[in-house]
Amino acid sequence: MNMQTGMKLSVAETALCEAYDHAIGELPGDGSVLATRDTLISDFKDAGLPTRRVEAWHYTDLKALLRAVPAFDPAASAARTSPLVEGSTVLSVVNGLADARATADGVTVRAFKDALADGTAAEGLAARDGDDAIGRINGSFVRDGFVLDVAAGTELDAPLEIQTVQNAGQTHTRFPVTFGAGAKGTVIERHVAVGENAALVTSISDIALGEGANITWIILQTQGAADTHLGQIRITLGADAQLRLYVINAGGKLVRQEIHVVVAGEGADLKLRGINLLGGETHNDVTFTVGHDVPNTTSTEVIRNVIFDRARGVFQGQIRVAPDAQKTDAKMSCNTLLLSDEADFSAKPELEIFADDVQCGHGATVIDIDHVQLFYLMARGIPENKARAMLVNAFVAEIVEELEDEPLVEALEGVIAAWLEKHA
Repeated sequence: MNMQTGMKLSVAETALCEAYDHAIGELPGDGSVLATRDTLISDFKDAGLPTRRVEAWHYTDLKALLRAVPAFDPAASAARTSPLVEGSTVLSVVNGLADARATADGVTVRAFKDALADGTAAEGLAARDGDDAIGRINGSFVRDGFVLDVAAGTELDAPLEIQTVQNAGQTHTRFPVTFGAGAKGTVIERHVAVGENAALVTSISDIALGEGANITWIILQTQGAADTHLGQIRITLGADAQLRLYVINAGGKLVRQEIHVVVAGEGADLKLRGINLLGGETHNDVTFTVGHDVPNTTSTEVIRNVIFDRARGVFQGQIRVAPDAQKTDAKMSCNTLLLSDEADFSAKPELEIFADDVQCGHGATVIDIDHVQLFYLMARGIPENKARAMLVNAFVAEIVEELEDEPLVEALEGVIAAWLEKHA
């Protein structure tokens, strides 16, 4: 289903259209890029932001939720921050401008604005489909990011952190990344806010794993309490490629994180792990699709959600198995701790299976803290708020511990503990 047409533009939609008219003379890009941008913004004007009538956005009425759009603020100041894991190689985008001072052996780094300028980025700017609001907004406004090429056989000695730091206004970034055959390493895609003024951030990562590549990719989103974060990651797995993808949301007021995976090579394996920490009046939507297109592939998805206050969470997960994808093994689960009577969570797991020799399944649970366990801890002198935080932490900690990388595990546990201390 395509997005609605013929609708009156909202305040936010009007602001985005006007922002494009004001920025078009400054946006980088050759003729092909500018033509693509014009097509994207024209399609946006016709369709507007998606509403509940669009199936893919049924639980996140973006037209209603995105009520205002902050203007670009060239005067806002920010600086790159310390890496999540000490010793990491950091590539930063600060208020929309890439800083490529660092690099690693076997990794070619290019500013995305250069790919826009010479037109090589034009094809990748196209929207995924008629419902791709994130693709349309990002492709219309993107100014910078990084193009990364990790050579075949490269083993990263330390994590590579792609860091987006934003202070108010808008930032639209893009990160095409290619991993050659047999490449190994850890990449941290980190979104950080400084300051308290509202920001609009869109970010799209296009990732291709070559044959036998073994990659851990972590998305850590800690935007400010007033920020809107619209993220998308598009992934293609080659033969025998292995991807461990971790998505951790611990910030933002309005968040939509899309994950779209195509398993294109036999023997490929995807492991998705997600942790969503929601408090206040946050609206957080994680939408995931994986397409198994060839035989003998596997995927497992485990999502853990913790929801306080008046927050609202959404998980949409779809596994598609093509007719030729025999011997597919795909499983998905979504588990939620709902810790307030005013909080809300919607789960929509889906299976579309067109092959007959497969093992596929999904499940979803919504529960409260086990009061027997809570009583046990309190009976031993632990205050109730600390006891609750301990149980919540245990609920999500086992996901992080699967990483088996002690510095990385400790860093992520620190992020989770800091969030729980504030909200629990």
